Amino acid sequence: MIPIPQEHPALSLDAYRVVAKGERAVAEALSRPICPACNGTGQARSERDGIVTVGRCRCQMLPDRVHLFNQAGIPARYAHATFISFAQDKNGLLKALDPSAIRALGLCSQFVDGFKTGQLNRGMILYGDVGRGKTHLLIATIRELIFRHGVPVRFMEFSRLLSLLKAGYSEGRSDAPLLSELSEVPVLAIDELGKGRLSDWELTIIDEVVSRRYNGMGCTLGTSNYAPGDPSGASPPNLATHTVPTQTLGDRVGERVYSRFLQLSDFVQVAGHDHRAQPLG
Repeated sequence: MIPIPQEHPALSLDAYRVVAKGERAVAEALSRPICPACNGTGQARSERDGIVTVGRCRCQMLPDRVHLFNQAGIPARYAHATFISFAQDKNGLLKALDPSAIRALGLCSQFVDGFKTGQLNRGMILYGDVGRGKTHLLIATIRELIFRHGVPVRFMEFSRLLSLLKAGYSEGRSDAPLLSELSEVPVLAIDELGKGRLSDWELTIIDEVVSRRYNGMGCTLGTSNYAPGDPSGASPPNLATHTVPTQTLGDRVGERVYSRFLQLSDFVQVAGHDHRAQPLG
């Protein structure tokens, strides 16, 4: 039986929605009654042992986490990516998932359950062939981390990172601010690890980001079409003939970065059929 994780129990599902706007998924808090504790000011008073303190009202938890979600950079295509939608179709029926996908779903749910804010958390990299639902699971995990734990997360497809850096160079901007942001955010989710042409510059970028997170003990999540393994020396995939990748993740990111991943994260396989090859409906 497929384990269906509970969606963020701390915040009601009917209190907000996530929609696609432009290129991004955007969360919106739905209209709620005025909070009686703060009368809508967002500031609540409390008294203990004759001492009165004023602080942020608990009713601001949802707006704060909506803001965190909107800062995460989730693509519009994944606005409705949740643990539930990974396991069920739009009619609420269980999907025919591969056992590895069921296991991955359970491990992602356990990861969220066991996440400790402000402490060292081991990361996770989902790997498998294209179209198996890795990015869906990654973003469902991000969503839960934000709304259940209130942790800042940044999602970044690796090829998108390279494009942003190149655009900055052409405009005379330094890459330092973006690389610092990705290095310092509590949770970084890197989609499509190993994608690219393996130029020296590309390898330098992934090395800098991962090494800085390693040294700063940040939590790193990711997806990859390449299975974990030390560099093997295998030839790159032939894009012209669409051959199945024979290289390892170590081949694609280099020995140093792969060694960091071994220490930073656990590897979780997601197999089964290609969801993108299924008819839409």
